Amino acid sequence: MSVLDKIAAKIMPPESDKDRREARAKAHALSKNHPWLIEVLSHHEMIEQAFAHAKSAAGPDDALAATKVLGALLASHSIAEEVVLYPALVMIDHKANAMMAYEEQQLAKVEMAMLEKLPPLSQEWRDKLEHIEGAVAHHVFEEESIWYPKLAEEASSDDQLQITRRFAEEWDRCKIPAD
Repeated sequence: MSVLDKIAAKIMPPESDKDRREARAKAHALSKNHPWLIEVLSHHEMIEQAFAHAKSAAGPDDALAATKVLGALLASHSIAEEVVLYPALVMIDHKANAMMAYEEQQLAKVEMAMLEKLPPLSQEWRDKLEHIEGAVAHHVFEEESIWYPKLAEEASSDDQLQITRRFAEEWDRCKIPAD
């Protein structure tokens, strides 16, 4: 974690694990009527598992493979969101939320590129991975607690159907093949 990250954490501490669990539970409850949100939450859980796998890597080769999977998941998921969900937020007059979401995901992509340059399992690599995980966890919290509930509640039923169809199409187009 950089000095600036540490200062930012003191000024604006990240949400608690309890806050994250409550947001996830509310998003799951809301997802019963919104298939696209079920998929989003599934992706978020896969990404969390990929972070856990990278952090528990047994050796450098395993760490490198785990971060490649993590990077592919993050990229595939972000593209589906950026092509479908963030424009839908703009269309329901939540442009500021959408712009913040785009910016956070672009920063995560830059951070993942920086992670690739570090020796796997070095302390610098572990710190960078932890920083990325924290940023992604915060982004996910914003999506699950604010942005996507607004989208689920405010988009028309016709738009909800299109969002569900298009999100699935983009995920299928971008996702990494299973081994």
